[in-house]
Amino acid sequence: MRRHTCFVLVFITATFPVYVLGYPNGQVSSACADMMPRHGANAQTSAAPYTITASNSTFNPGDTISVTLKSQSGVNFKGFLLETRAAGSSPAVPLGTFNTINSQAQLLNCNIDGSAHVNSAVSHNSATEKTEITVTWIAPDTDNIEFRATVVQNFGTFWTEVKSRTIQRNVTSVSPTTATTLSTATQQGISSTSSSDTTQFSSDGCGIRKFCFSNPAECNPARDPNCFFMSSVSVGNQGLRFEMSGKANGYISLGFSDDKIMGNDDIYICVLDSAGKIQVQRAYSTGRSRPLTEPLGEVDSITVANKNGVIQCSFVTRNNISTAQRAANNMYYLFFAYGPAFNGEIRKHQVTPFISTEKLDVSVIQSAGGSNNKPIIIKTHGALMLIAWMTTGSIGMIIAKFFKSIGGTKKILGKNIWFQLHWSLMVLTVAVTITGFVLAFVQVKGWSYNAGAHPVLGCIVMGLALIQPTVAICRPSPDHNRRHLFNWFHTFMALVIKCLAVATLFLGFQLINVAPNRWPVKVMGGFVAWEALANIMLFVYWYSKEMALYSTLKKKVEPEMLILIVYLCGNLAFLIALLVGIGQT
Repeated sequence: MRRHTCFVLVFITATFPVYVLGYPNGQVSSACADMMPRHGANAQTSAAPYTITASNSTFNPGDTISVTLKSQSGVNFKGFLLETRAAGSSPAVPLGTFNTINSQAQLLNCNIDGSAHVNSAVSHNSATEKTEITVTWIAPDTDNIEFRATVVQNFGTFWTEVKSRTIQRNVTSVSPTTATTLSTATQQGISSTSSSDTTQFSSDGCGIRKFCFSNPAECNPARDPNCFFMSSVSVGNQGLRFEMSGKANGYISLGFSDDKIMGNDDIYICVLDSAGKIQVQRAYSTGRSRPLTEPLGEVDSITVANKNGVIQCSFVTRNNISTAQRAANNMYYLFFAYGPAFNGEIRKHQVTPFISTEKLDVSVIQSAGGSNNKPIIIKTHGALMLIAWMTTGSIGMIIAKFFKSIGGTKKILGKNIWFQLHWSLMVLTVAVTITGFVLAFVQVKGWSYNAGAHPVLGCIVMGLALIQPTVAICRPSPDHNRRHLFNWFHTFMALVIKCLAVATLFLGFQLINVAPNRWPVKVMGGFVAWEALANIMLFVYWYSKEMALYSTLKKKVEPEMLILIVYLCGNLAFLIALLVGIGQT
């Protein structure tokens, strides 16, 4: 009996890893047909915490598309099986071939119904936890496709039928024009680059026959290569024809928004792919992250050109703008952005997009200009916060720490002069902070989900800035035995608020700065260095006051006043430079 029991235990111990991990090496070619793990458990029926995204929304045979399987909300995965299938209800036949560009993935050969499909699937190669896998897929000559995956979180928890959006096959048509005209692409898509004549894109007829939006205002793309231009005109009952032109090294794009903040916007993009061809994409912006590529939908009559770095495209669309339910009378703010791209996938735009000054109806014949200037309220918000925490607040803190000798024994309203200066500057700092804080919410009309950590830190600074004077009002008398506790707490809070305020200012400059060499951010760094250097020098001075050098110097000039004047001059010089930078954004 004992020997039998030992045998059972040894058997369970030996087989336990297999049951727990299933196929830790990812050799799951036998599951290619139904994509079901052999775990003896049922697939989850809830929404999968994983997504599949593709770099392209359309394809031609031979195109290479990047495919990313990614976890959401921090839910990692250990195993996966990724294939390409015909869109919709389709037979279990994988399409195309994959290439791996990830060390945690491997290629599989699927054998279905006696037919070998080489490199037709991708799987994991170990049981390590993963957050994201990116591979490339080479398109065959086939119709619309979708990427599908089975994702294993652990042995008993997995999801099947994780799908991407439908990737549509381009239906090419031969343009009746000659080689000197724009090449005509197909419904849904990608068109080859053409050395075509760019005079087709012109501002002629703007405000007379078509709607136009440009920067600089009223520029003509037919004559000015630095003209960023779009136009639209109704094509009977066939929708709107859009034209876009701009000098860029990757893409140009046009967005439709309910406000002047990026996020929840429809976008049309003309982007260069890895082969140097121009691809027309439709996307949806969810914030400051890369827009999500959508199927082109009812888009056709695509023409493109790329000459001397000027990207141009034209197309007819019958798609609705998804923001129309929230916008009145089809009125939108227009965003024109441009920037670099990699393999047909756009990167962050190089400067702030050109934004229309008001909401516009692109179906109404008119001519409008765009600007990439930040709203004046946002500029005012930035200027006030800079004044509060790098000037009035800093000076008030410096006076309380190092310059209590100012005014000697003279008093104003029964209080020492240094104290009156200190609390006046700090009250001014809090008042300016409240004003800037309110202005930001007035402009954004709520919480800015697209500004990262900046508004979060800003709210923390605002809260602490209100707590600090409240605690100061309730401070104990100077001779109280717990006065030293207040002094330490007050000093510590001031340091925390200052550090958080500086971090918030840096993040704010990252949001509004559009200077090519980002000089305002660099000047802000110099400002912080100047503050640090001044504090170090003041500490050294403070501890050397008893030296003979100090006594000799004091006979000629008041050292405290001289140091304060130097500090104020340096502070104001940096402040003026940064205010100029804010004005120029």
